[in-house]
Amino acid sequence: PPVLYVEDEEDDILLVPIAFENSGMDHPLHCVSDGQQAIDYLAGAGAFANRQEHPLPSLVLLDLNLPRKSGFEVLQWIRTQPQFQSLPVVVYTSSDHPPDRERSSALGANEYLVKPSLHPAIVDLMHGLKARWLHS
Repeated sequence: PPVLYVEDEEDDILLVPIAFENSGMDHPLHCVSDGQQAIDYLAGAGAFANRQEHPLPSLVLLDLNLPRKSGFEVLQWIRTQPQFQSLPVVVYTSSDHPPDRERSSALGANEYLVKPSLHPAIVDLMHGLKARWLHS
């Protein structure tokens, strides 16, 4: 199953797939660029209705600062859906603010990671994600 990456920053959208590949990740990465698309993807709604093309993910990598719906809103929606209670959601954000960390935890995030700026650190972080959440 893929990893659903919810991110609107173009640099991150380019860097994370490369880091994913460099870390030996064997799960495909499906990217959506706003919170509403993330919900639509998970719900199999609209453009994401075809589950062959858009299979349910094994992990959601979620930014907090997103257009249309915030990462907090997406996380809250995920945790109210019975079928996604065990779906790991890792907040992957540039925010190191304790209130964001606390709110993410309260809403049911499995992990909170602050985006590193250097490629080797991103690769290391992806290795860790694979080890903790993606048991092939």
